[in-house]
Amino acid sequence: MLPVGEPKWRRRKESRPGEIVAAALAVFAEKGFAAARLDDIAARAGVSKGALYLYFETKQDLFAAVVRDAVSPNLAAVEAMASTLDAPFAQVARMLLGRAAEMMIASPVGPVAKMVIAESRNFPELARVWHDEVVARMLGVLTGLIERAQAAGEVRPGEPRYHALSLIGPLLMGLLWREVLEPAGARPLDLRALAQQHVETVLNGLVVERGSR
Repeated sequence: MLPVGEPKWRRRKESRPGEIVAAALAVFAEKGFAAARLDDIAARAGVSKGALYLYFETKQDLFAAVVRDAVSPNLAAVEAMASTLDAPFAQVARMLLGRAAEMMIASPVGPVAKMVIAESRNFPELARVWHDEVVARMLGVLTGLIERAQAAGEVRPGEPRYHALSLIGPLLMGLLWREVLEPAGARPLDLRALAQQHVETVLNGLVVERGSR
């Protein structure tokens, strides 16, 4: 129920950016970036094209807003978790990969990643936004954890960034499998099970056994 004295049009106006971003996500997922038209997005959001331009000047601006509003909050939760955990590296890695799998399943990260890969050659700005807001942040979390674990003697020597890529890489491949190959008839893939099995395999090579330090 609206507070007394607050006009409905004001609440509607304040909600419009979020409605437009949600509409943009749906249209991008259905049509891709190049084929998506601002008219389609405005119609899906229930606003005029002129109203859309009050909040977003270009499709690139809309894409950045989709990443910021639909994907970044999930990454912020992962970053917060990583910064507060005080546990052995193996335990932290299991938790983070499990959380990453859940995020990939529950959020729209899959359709957006598919679109970026398909269209970044013609629209390099998409790749830049995706790298800065998603890839670099996730990789930065894992790299920082590995650096600290190496300093503590928990993880074997090696380039921390490469170790981080070895941890997260198969989940990204699994995400694309679900988005690209499963619709074409490929056998379904369970991201949770993949994360659980893969982290144990990698930890066997990364973690220094007690007594061998």
